Amino acid sequence: MPILDMPLRELKQYQGINPRPADIDAFWDASVAEMEALGTGCELVKAAFQIPGVVCYDMYFTGVCGARIHCKLARPEKINAPLPAVCIYHGYSGAAPEFTGLLGYVQAGFVVAAMDCRGQGGSSEDVGGVRGNTLNGHIIRGLDEKDPAKLLFRHIFLDAAQMARIVMAMPEVDAARVGAMGGSQGGALTLACAALTPDLNRAAPTYPFLCDYKRVWEMDLAKDAYEELRQYFRHFDPLHEREDEVFTLLGYIDNQHIAHRIRAKIRMYTGLMDNICPPSTQFAAYNKITAPKEVVIFPDFGHEYLPGADEQTMLFMLEM
Repeated sequence: MPILDMPLRELKQYQGINPRPADIDAFWDASVAEMEALGTGCELVKAAFQIPGVVCYDMYFTGVCGARIHCKLARPEKINAPLPAVCIYHGYSGAAPEFTGLLGYVQAGFVVAAMDCRGQGGSSEDVGGVRGNTLNGHIIRGLDEKDPAKLLFRHIFLDAAQMARIVMAMPEVDAARVGAMGGSQGGALTLACAALTPDLNRAAPTYPFLCDYKRVWEMDLAKDAYEELRQYFRHFDPLHEREDEVFTLLGYIDNQHIAHRIRAKIRMYTGLMDNICPPSTQFAAYNKITAPKEVVIFPDFGHEYLPGADEQTMLFMLEM
């Protein structure tokens, strides 16, 4: 079997090395309470794209810190009883899929919602409010505040959970049959959504990002999606005098440290040759999940298209 990281037997035992903040549960309890206080209201605007048998909307809601979050929502035109739903999260710097990318699930009888991450390639706002250069990415946004409540990915994690709760509250949706899915950053947000939404039914993360930052650093893979970690130290802490502080702050937005909150059924997909989101970082989160779970291993694949994974995910969602 090819090895880029640890042998599979070690991956299945690995517990991660990024520091776990002592108050992380209290931190996320307070953060979720802040998000819940915003309610489950949203604005639905008929989208320009419409086809027979389907209704497509641009959906807007107000997230934490006052940001206006944009999502795409599609559903069957005729609904006779509450339907299952799926929440979709996109990769880093991207945007929600086009409506045509949602239609397979609509045809299968789902309500589908897909979120634009704030400040990335879609229409959701990043309203700012923190000091410091953000370089070219969002992992480090807010680090200079030395306050985990200012980290941008804290807000994006909450946006992901808030969208799921809004969907669950819709009268056309069966709240007990809602799942989440996504790859890379979308996989990270799928895990975060599951951790922060206890009633989520199931989640299918594909090679999730935002796990075990220090392991990425020690593997010398702070490049590509994690490049901003390297650049942050080079520009703002060249002697690594704040290294422990920085990795501890990042621990608040490390999926491995909130994975124990997950109650949803999990199906994860991992390529053992992934040099973007190393397998060990993914397993650091996966191994802390106590809910029903399984991982599908692609030994020869990296951070790329995984043959059959999309079909397996749809079948997994259809089990609802």
